[in-house]
Amino acid sequence: MTTDVIVAGIGQTNVGEHWETSLRELAFYALEAALNDAAGLRPQALYVGNVFAPQISGQAHLGALIADFAGLRGIEACTLEAAGASGAAALRAGFLAVKSGFVDAALVVGVEKITDKVGPEVDVNIATTLDSDYEAVHGLTPTAQAALLMRRYLHEFNVPDFALANFPLTAHANGAGNPHAMFQKALKPALYERAGMICDPLNMFDAAPDADGAAAVLLTRPEFLPPDSQHPRVRIAASSVATDTLALHDRPDPLDFRAARLSVERACYQAGASIDQMDFFELCDTFSIYAALSLESAGYAERGRGWELAHNAAITLEGSLPIATLGGLKARGNPWGATGIYQVVESTLQLRGQAGSNQIPHAKRALVQALGGPAATAITHILETI
Repeated sequence: MTTDVIVAGIGQTNVGEHWETSLRELAFYALEAALNDAAGLRPQALYVGNVFAPQISGQAHLGALIADFAGLRGIEACTLEAAGASGAAALRAGFLAVKSGFVDAALVVGVEKITDKVGPEVDVNIATTLDSDYEAVHGLTPTAQAALLMRRYLHEFNVPDFALANFPLTAHANGAGNPHAMFQKALKPALYERAGMICDPLNMFDAAPDADGAAAVLLTRPEFLPPDSQHPRVRIAASSVATDTLALHDRPDPLDFRAARLSVERACYQAGASIDQMDFFELCDTFSIYAALSLESAGYAERGRGWELAHNAAITLEGSLPIATLGGLKARGNPWGATGIYQVVESTLQLRGQAGSNQIPHAKRALVQALGGPAATAITHILETI
């Protein structure tokens, strides 16, 4: 017997620099919105996605902290961490809890407060998501790692100059229609081309900005939906996790996001659907090169040809495979532990028909993927209307 897991409620804060808002308050604003959106359905469990609270905010034990602050004392609550895929890992925990029948309703919150510290100390903390003994100890950062991947990609496949530009250009064009995005203004190609380098060949528009934010979803089974719930029903049809080596140099081919490929294949198998049946793809565009490699790993492009999808406008809202439909990480911002939940909130808005000027007509099925690092962890969910 199939047990549907329904997205009963969604909530999100604006992404940006929340200097005057505490970590617990930020999480509360998102979960309160999700509870209200679910017509007051009360959860029995809380799963929190977060990466840096212990190091940057000086706060661990977020499950108990947020449950207490939200007036949910006594419920099951814990925190999950998987670098940039932390929010997606928390979502999978909530999905499994509801799917199994052990929990009737699970609240999943992703939250991050990067701005509690500034400067090099933040970079040091972000580098903890790499292999400490063999990468971070030598001064490698995620940005430098992505630059190495991009340099190799451009060289190995003889990719033209500025070939990846349309990934951030598309994201910013879509971000202009997202009131919660950090950047709500489209970019012109000339501005991208003259942007300063942050780590050659990555320029400032090739990297998503680290930011504060919180997003939440409330999951349940159909029989527990409040009778006055008016939203079109969206279910999680599949949830899949795969991992690869943490250190990039341990992989036979660093340009093969193997875990991303496996997680998509497994999710499609669970959902009984193919990638061609997806109406849009919320991929992980932490860096422009990640977008190209994610498209290739998912099976939408041959190896070394992912950039061509951006070149021929296939990834725009009007294209055959829209991506980053509300700005992606690049324009919405990258609140690390919350990113995977923002992706699901945005996908739910699309599937409900509530994405405003960014609405994809007749969207019925979404492929959503969050990555921890360069696909050291890859978590893929498929959402669909029922």
